[in-house]
Amino acid sequence: MTATHPRPAATTPVPTGRGTPVDAGRWPDVAAPPHASWARRATTAAVVRRALHRLPLRVRFADGDTVGLGGPLVEVHDPDAFHGRIGAQGLIGFGESYMAGEWDAPDLVGALTVLAAHAADLVPSPLQRLRGLWHQRRPADRRNTPEGARDNISSHYDLSNDLFALFLDDTLSYSSAVFPAFPARRASFAAAQQRKIDRLLDLAEVGDGTRLLEIGTGWGELALRAAGRGAHVTSLTLSREQRDRALARAREAGLADRVRVELRDYREEQGTYDAVVSVEMIEAVGAEFWPVYFRTLDERLAPGGRVALQAITMPHDRMLAARDTYTWIQKYVFPGGLIPSTDAIEATVRDHTGLRVAHRYDFGAHYAETLRLWRERFTERAAEVDALGFDETFRRLWTFYLAYSEAGFRAAYLDVQQYLFTKEGTAR
Repeated sequence: MTATHPRPAATTPVPTGRGTPVDAGRWPDVAAPPHASWARRATTAAVVRRALHRLPLRVRFADGDTVGLGGPLVEVHDPDAFHGRIGAQGLIGFGESYMAGEWDAPDLVGALTVLAAHAADLVPSPLQRLRGLWHQRRPADRRNTPEGARDNISSHYDLSNDLFALFLDDTLSYSSAVFPAFPARRASFAAAQQRKIDRLLDLAEVGDGTRLLEIGTGWGELALRAAGRGAHVTSLTLSREQRDRALARAREAGLADRVRVELRDYREEQGTYDAVVSVEMIEAVGAEFWPVYFRTLDERLAPGGRVALQAITMPHDRMLAARDTYTWIQKYVFPGGLIPSTDAIEATVRDHTGLRVAHRYDFGAHYAETLRLWRERFTERAAEVDALGFDETFRRLWTFYLAYSEAGFRAAYLDVQQYLFTKEGTAR
């Protein structure tokens, strides 16, 4: 059970530095921050203030001291706890400090966008060499072995179908849309998600009679649209909640005879298909299994077939820096996850498969808009989130996660790609 699980046994809430009650049973590391000595807190405070002093931010501490060049406001309500957490656990501590209510920002995305844009140089170079003093290694039990992957996927995607339905669009798509114009309108959100799906199906040339393998079902929208074209779809997922909803949607649409949803790891699939589509699933694979993942795409694809892949990416140097680091996102949102770079994807395909990169399209600005719409709806429906049994700390966690992700795309720290891979040979 991870910290993202909504309903473990409740215990007496623990006040944080600002007085926000935190359930220690659900959120032990938020309720009881790691100990940091006075010297470590003082050193961290000096480093943090030096970094903030030259950023286009306005950071106001509880004692009235303000640093930064001006810009989005960050209010630090409990400087001792804020610096203590960062000193002990780096960016994990930064995120946990927000969850505890020890700092806030009226424009959270704006503040995090500034930080994301300067992520590579926030810490002075000499201190970056000491990052091992506070950066934790990834837990061994979060490796994406077949057993570990099931646990990792379940901890996020099996939270509650009703929770995701509160902030996703009507297609229940949990990946970047492709919008015709900015700013995006909510009325066009579902259409923009379907535009993304249709682009992928077109890339893979999915049509009447196509044998299609989908790796990562989501809640079934892509499988339904492919079946609507006349394809015979086998979709793989490790989430029971997603499988149940996807199968129900296929029955309701009258497409149950064309859509099979299997609770199966991609490594266990044995069929042969004319096309393979996988949308933002590679981020959950883990670097050590990327060769296995791409070999599976190759092995499952018939000669002359096509693979359409959508993937979040990050710069290669940042990926290498993050590869062995345990992050706040991994601890609280996507255990076992790692975002690849385009270099890593293309090198893995080249070195481990017979596939060829035939097309790549990047559209990171569209993901920022997608996340904005999710975040706004999640915020507006806070009372309904609460009614599902998710507490205030969970809501702050997810607000931070959505804002943090949106900031990554707005700062171009993150991007998203649609790839087409082809396989030589004659299609049947």
